[in-house]
Amino acid sequence: MATTYSAAFIEQALVKVYSRGDRSILSVAKDLNINHHTLRYWMKRKSIIIGSTAPEKAKSPHDWTTEEQLMALHESHGLTGEDLQAWCRERGLFAHNLTSWKAAFCAGGKEAAPIAREVKTLKDENAKLKRDLVRKEKALAEAAALLILQKKFRALWEDEA
Repeated sequence: MATTYSAAFIEQALVKVYSRGDRSILSVAKDLNINHHTLRYWMKRKSIIIGSTAPEKAKSPHDWTTEEQLMALHESHGLTGEDLQAWCRERGLFAHNLTSWKAAFCAGGKEAAPIAREVKTLKDENAKLKRDLVRKEKALAEAAALLILQKKFRALWEDEA
């Protein structure tokens, strides 16, 4: 029998789960005596209602355009130590990214960014092809097993006749 929850209960549950701190969603669900999948569904539905269908993926340093890289180098110029690390954390970067971008700009850096993007594209394509190969190998093994079983089944019936 499906249990229906009031809108006020759902809202209170969401407030509890969003302010849970280090606790897991499962432990909050146990405290509320509800299924954790239900709680996750409410969270997902709430995020869709708010307008963020999925959390934004942090931008990879390889995805930054040359203009963005130049602006980042300009903004971080003169920062050292903790200030630089804090600045990098805010933008999802590491100090070595800035160093490599600076070296690329000093070297004329028009070739470094496209090559990095091409390498990433090729790696993604390679991973996809490997997944397809594994899937097809499993299908082939299943087909071979079925053929062997079919042969054994026919041989069994011929012996009984």
